[in-house]
Amino acid sequence: MANYAENRKARFDYEILEKYETGIELLGTEVKSVRGGRMSLEGSFAIIRGGEAFLVNANIPPFQPKNAPKDYDPLRNRKLLLTKKEIAELAQSEKNKSLTIVPLAVYNKGRKIKVSVALSKGKKKFDKRETIKKRETDREIRREHKAR
Repeated sequence: MANYAENRKARFDYEILEKYETGIELLGTEVKSVRGGRMSLEGSFAIIRGGEAFLVNANIPPFQPKNAPKDYDPLRNRKLLLTKKEIAELAQSEKNKSLTIVPLAVYNKGRKIKVSVALSKGKKKFDKRETIKKRETDREIRREHKAR
């Protein structure tokens, strides 16, 4: 299972509550570009509209820029493939609890490309400081153990 893209900033900025594994609807050239590791999830999120889930702001540049169609948009909305039950859960949580749906990673499972999305809650500034502090102390502890 190869990781094509990862949203590391999401784990820092959001508190992950629940994870979902989804498929994604891509064009043929987009599949080649993703498998080449040229996808970016930075600043992207998912929305639920009309009973369907969409990935917004995920950047997938064309595989061969000179052969790409003139109207190709690398930031276009891409449909996420979820069950109706999962979509209903996400829509309910997004509306009532003011939560965000963020993509965490893009990877392959067999021959299919999957996106790991999470229902998450934004962290406050003091929570982020706490995370940084914890990371620093863990790093110091590892250094001490390595030195011994």
